[in-house]
Parts: sequence; C-alpha cells; structure tokens
Amino acid sequence: MIVLGIETSCDETAAAVVEDAAEPARRIRANVVLSQLDEHAPHGGVVPEIAARAHLQHLDGLVARAMREAGIGFGDLDGVAATGGPGLIGGVIVGVMTAKAIAAAVGKPFLAINHLEAHALTARLTDDLPFPHLLLLVSGGHCQLVAVEGVGRYRRYGTTVDDAVGEAFDKVAKLIGLPYPGGPAVEAAARSGDPKRLAFPRPMKGRPGADFSFSGLKTAVRHQVASLPDPLPQRDRDDVAASFQQAVAEVLADRARHAMARFTAEHGAAATLVVAGGVAANRHLRAVLTDAARREGFGFAAPPPRLCTDNAAMIAWTGIERLRLGLVDTLDFAPRPRWPLEEMRA
Repeated sequence: MIVLGIETSCDETAAAVVEDAAEPARRIRANVVLSQLDEHAPHGGVVPEIAARAHLQHLDGLVARAMREAGIGFGDLDGVAATGGPGLIGGVIVGVMTAKAIAAAVGKPFLAINHLEAHALTARLTDDLPFPHLLLLVSGGHCQLVAVEGVGRYRRYGTTVDDAVGEAFDKVAKLIGLPYPGGPAVEAAARSGDPKRLAFPRPMKGRPGADFSFSGLKTAVRHQVASLPDPLPQRDRDDVAASFQQAVAEVLADRARHAMARFTAEHGAAATLVVAGGVAANRHLRAVLTDAARREGFGFAAPPPRLCTDNAAMIAWTGIERLRLGLVDTLDFAPRPRWPLEEMRA
C-alpha cells in the first residue's frame, strides 16, 4: 500500500510518499519539507497569509519532487492524504484542494487527516507500536496527554489551560533575546546554563489530574529578566534558558506520571509513553521523560526529530492506517481550523 501525504497546516510545506508492504515492511520512500522560517522570522511568529501564499507557491513542485524521489507515478498510489485540520485555515485549504485534485484526476481515494492523529500514530510507523499507548503531544499549539486506543479512538486525560509548551518556549526566547523559533534556540542556550540558578515555579506540579499551565511560568521568567542587567549578559541568558527548560521538564514529567497511573488503571498494564510534536525534539525533555516512564514501568518512544516537527510522512502513514480500515473521505470534505482528537470517529 502506497500513499502520498501532503502537510500544509502551519509554516512547513511538505509532501511525502510512504509504503507499507510485506517486504520491505514500512518505509518512507520520499519526505520533502520546505521550511518558511526565513519568511516568518522577521515577524517573530507565523503570519497566516504569508504561510498560505507560500504553500500555494511551492506545493505543486514539492509533490512532483516527492513522486520523483519515490520513483513512482500517480497511478501507483493507493490513496492521497492531506492534513484536513486543525491548522491555519488558508494553508489547510491549499493542501486539501491539491490532494482532492490529484485523487480525482487519477481515481484514487482521498483521505482527510487530523494533524493531531498523525502525531499520535507516527510512533507506529517508526517503532511499530501496538495499541493502546499513551501520548504526550507537545508542540507550538498543543499540549495534551491522550490514551491512544486505536485509529480514531482517543481519550484525553489532560490539556493546557492556557499556553501550549511550544508557545511558552517561543515567548521566553523572545524575552531573553533569542531568535524565532524559540524551542531550538532555548535548548541550545540551556546547554551552557545552570538549571538550578533560578527558582522558577512548576505550575500544576503535584496537583491531581493531568492538565498543564505555562502562563505563570512565562510571567515569572519575564519578571526575572526585568531584574537582570539590560542588555542581558550571555551567562544570565543561558541560566534563564536552562532554569526555564528544567521547570518545563519537571512539569511535563509530573503530569505524565499522573496520566500513566490513570492509563494503567484503565488498561490493566503499563504500556509505552510516546512523546510527539515539535517540542519532542528537545533532548533534555526526552531524557527527563524517559526516566519518568521507566519509574512507572512504561516503555518510552519518540519519533526521530525530523518526524517530530510538521512533516508529510506522518500524514501519509496515517492515510495508510485509515485506508487499511476503509476510512476514506468524500471530495466534499470541508477543511477544519479546529478538530479535537476526541471528535475523531473510526
């Protein structure tokens, strides 16, 4: 089974071809990603109109390139999948309409993919994980803990009550004079910093449940930076980055432990904690969460960094998962700017 995947939900334009066969088993035959970082960096964040225009300008060429790298023609596809939401609606429309056009032209099934479900299922592509597993989804727009019970079957244990963790990284980076995107910049600065120097709060840590909050932590960083010299010396900048990152790691680990306890109670046995989304590329967070999973008797899995950030391979793979179950979509599917996982139905 071979599926073309298209991803245009935010500021990466991507196309990929993924195959699931007996020999070789699962493989990514092509995975092309065009970052729009240079276009958005001067604005300190993603500008939706700029993103949509860039998708429109580059997507056709990326699809053609992915097909060439995969060494196949459109007639060899078994389906065409595209992110149908959630995301910036202009970009989602570009990807959905392109996928519909290809599917209609070559007579193949069209699959509208929930971007969050794609993150939830990526570890099944990379690690061949069985259902169920526990997902910690951490990205610029999302932060939630979800029991992944099957394709289209999700039970949310907790979510953020304010900022997503990736959004907090971006805001803290701006406060201490680091470039956009903030996640990689803060992680790089933190390597040279002292994570114990500044006593930032750990919001929600120790409370019942598995919800998150990061706005108070962000505010504490702002107050701390205001008390330091201006411009911020490099040592202070690195210490703020390291102390903030450590606070985030401890909050994520605490919330994940609560979710793991609930998961075990509901499913009868420990399984695997999967961490996915752009923030899952952070090595320090991975290390802390690996240890937390081990202490609870869980395995740990995270896709390679290139498959944590937005990409089309995860869209193509989710297309395969859904196509295998006969879960195809009609060409009148309407792109969705919001599409909670718990609204998915198999």
